[in-house]
Amino acid sequence: ARATVVVSARARSRTTARAAEGAAAAPSPSGAEGKAGFDLGARVRAIAFFVTSFSLAVPLICIMAMLFPLCWVFDRTRRSALSFCNDVWATVSTALFFPIVVEGREHLPRHDEAAVYVANHASFMDIYSMFHLRRPFKFISKTSNFLIPVVGWSMFLTGHVPLKRMERRSQMETLKKCREMLADGGSVLFFPEGTRSATGKMAAFKKGAFSVAAKENVPVIPVTIVGAHEAMASGKEYELHNAGIKVIVHPRIQSTDADDLCARSEKIIKEALVNNS
Repeated sequence: ARATVVVSARARSRTTARAAEGAAAAPSPSGAEGKAGFDLGARVRAIAFFVTSFSLAVPLICIMAMLFPLCWVFDRTRRSALSFCNDVWATVSTALFFPIVVEGREHLPRHDEAAVYVANHASFMDIYSMFHLRRPFKFISKTSNFLIPVVGWSMFLTGHVPLKRMERRSQMETLKKCREMLADGGSVLFFPEGTRSATGKMAAFKKGAFSVAAKENVPVIPVTIVGAHEAMASGKEYELHNAGIKVIVHPRIQSTDADDLCARSEKIIKEALVNNS
């Protein structure tokens, strides 16, 4: 009987150990696997956001269409009135769902001063965030985005720059157009990583934006966007989480050395991203 008790105890011990191992191997509800589940609230919020944003864009595009001839004649490069419509659209769209705070406004150039803005890029919300700076810059976007009803038309009227990403010729023409804008007193926004980060981690900067700034000898305005990836991750535009976004404007840097501009801008933006995450 004593031997039977010992054997039973050992069997229970082995069973308990195996159960513990299984529990340890299973995904924890509080871990990454647990968080990756269906988030109904975030999906409903995303739908509401896009419906709201599109609904606001419809009357604004009508106003922009009426303003376009005047801007074409009197303010062809900056198109400040049309850029203001973009700013209103982005500000109202986001204010209904989450706050966007801008720090360092004192570092922004004048509305009529040419500059190259560079920022990290990890979310669809980055453009909305940058419009909160309320400066008439133009940004580069893939050609297919200009075909989107209402939003694409707005981009065309405002004078944003189309790009065929995989065509070298298109890339060179885009950089040339950006230089011409800067020479005429306009400003351009670049996301030097080249594409949105899927993880939120900043990738190495490409030199194109800084070559343009160096050749035209205009200031570079580094901007760090914090929290946009948490609000709406790249590739998950169907989910909008209740997370605030901070836009940090850093002091301008200026140089005729593109490599120096690239290295300094990347360091400034990355450090702020780490310190505010």
